[in-house]
Amino acid sequence: MARARQHDSERLNTPGGSRHSIVPRIRVSHDAFGEFAEGFARFMGTARFILYMTLFVIIWVAANLIGLFGFRWDPYPFILLNLFFSTQASYAAPLILLAQNRQEARDRIAIDRDRQQAAQSRADMDYLAREIASLRMSVGDLATRDYLRAELRNELRSILAELDEPVAGHDRS
Repeated sequence: MARARQHDSERLNTPGGSRHSIVPRIRVSHDAFGEFAEGFARFMGTARFILYMTLFVIIWVAANLIGLFGFRWDPYPFILLNLFFSTQASYAAPLILLAQNRQEARDRIAIDRDRQQAAQSRADMDYLAREIASLRMSVGDLATRDYLRAELRNELRSILAELDEPVAGHDRS
């Protein structure tokens, strides 16, 4: 059984492969590489980058048209320069996409956080609205100052009226 497993791991069409890989595995921190991609994309979007590239192209073309350094390594159609730009673009595009994907992930997290905060705020406002409504109902059931004064006046009048009436069987004289 162990021999069959060993035999399967040595087959080329079986995933997993052997430990004797020709190409060593390179471990790259996703965050570090992502930060590099964002920095690179940020730099490529600046006027400084455009200026540097423009100066590079001018020097390249001038050096190859007039043989500035004694020889022309890339004559007129500038195929090497085009190859350089193609290589640069083939690396720049994935780096820019990676930076955009990371920004999109951060935006999504911020939107989710904002949505949760808005839901919490809405729940807090609903709670406060219910509390205010219950307080208004409670205040509606409470006696007001004017109501108490009127009731006390009525009771005072009735007490005074009773005091002014002659008591049955007793004469006030």
